[in-house]
Amino acid sequence: MSKMKKMLLALAVSVALPMSSMSAAGEPAELDADTVTYDMSTGVATATGDVLIRRGTARVTGAKATYNSKTQEATVEGSVIATRDDMRLTCAKVVSDGQGHILASGNVQGAQADKSFSGEQVDYYPNQGNYVLMPLGGTLANADATFTASRIEGWLDEEHYVGTGSAHLVSPARNMEAGGDAMDYQGKEQGVVVVTGNAWAIQGNNTLKSNRLTLYLAQDGQAKVK
Repeated sequence: MSKMKKMLLALAVSVALPMSSMSAAGEPAELDADTVTYDMSTGVATATGDVLIRRGTARVTGAKATYNSKTQEATVEGSVIATRDDMRLTCAKVVSDGQGHILASGNVQGAQADKSFSGEQVDYYPNQGNYVLMPLGGTLANADATFTASRIEGWLDEEHYVGTGSAHLVSPARNMEAGGDAMDYQGKEQGVVVVTGNAWAIQGNNTLKSNRLTLYLAQDGQAKVK
């Protein structure tokens, strides 16, 4: 049973901490739960009741955790709280298909350092440039701005985010607000936001409206609108 517990732990922690690189993969893992069972015929291990998973600085709690050793599918559900260092994730359920896809659902709230995200559903692909998809809409925020849309996809490594449907950006640091049908934000190198479809932007006392607006984000915290 101890071997199966570790198999469950190894993947359950990976699943529940999508914003982490999981560099602690070689560290010993621990599991506390009311019950742990393993079905040899199906390859499914199940932990239920006050589940607590620990590995290194990673910690995951939930009501139930399962792992299929044959398919490598894993689930943690029931008021899930996952933490590692300065990262924290809460949701109703988190699932991994064992193929590099992680799905968190049910009032997903995540934060790391000065960055945060929230949405009803977050699909995460760590092996594809840390690609994130929020098909039901959501919010991305950092120290400089808050970005919302009806659908959001982003490449976290590149700080590149695309929002469609009621896209909205608020940046108190730049005294700027913008919105439109769609928005493409590239903040890491280019520092450009392109708004299309019923686009508008406000900075200070100036307001612009167009079918397409381009905002250049300067490193000094200012913004220029075209």
